[in-house]
Amino acid sequence: MKKSIAFFGAVAGALALTGGAFADGGFQEHMSQCVDKFASASDTASVTLECTAGGGKLSDCKVVDNSAPNKGFDKAALCVAAFLPIGDKSGLIRVPLKFEGA
Repeated sequence: MKKSIAFFGAVAGALALTGGAFADGGFQEHMSQCVDKFASASDTASVTLECTAGGGKLSDCKVVDNSAPNKGFDKAALCVAAFLPIGDKSGLIRVPLKFEGA
C-alpha cells in the first residue's frame, strides 16, 4: 500500500511542478465530471484501482477496494483513471483515489 500512495503522490507532485493536469485544475474538472456522472458529490469514498501502466496511460483497470459499495464511486474511479497521466511508469500498479464529499 505504501508504494501505491507514494506513486500517486509522486505523480501529483511532478505534474504540479510541470504545469500538468493537476496544476491547471484540468484533472479536478475531470474528477468532478466523473463523480457527477456516476456518484453523489455529497458522499465521501476511497477507491483503489489496479491498472496496467504504459505509454503514459493506464489501461485494464479494475477496482480492488471501495469504501462505499453500490454508490457509483467504483465507476467514477474508472472514469478518472482515463484522465490520469502517469509519466513513464510501466507494469501493474495500484492507484488510490479519494473522493471528498461536499
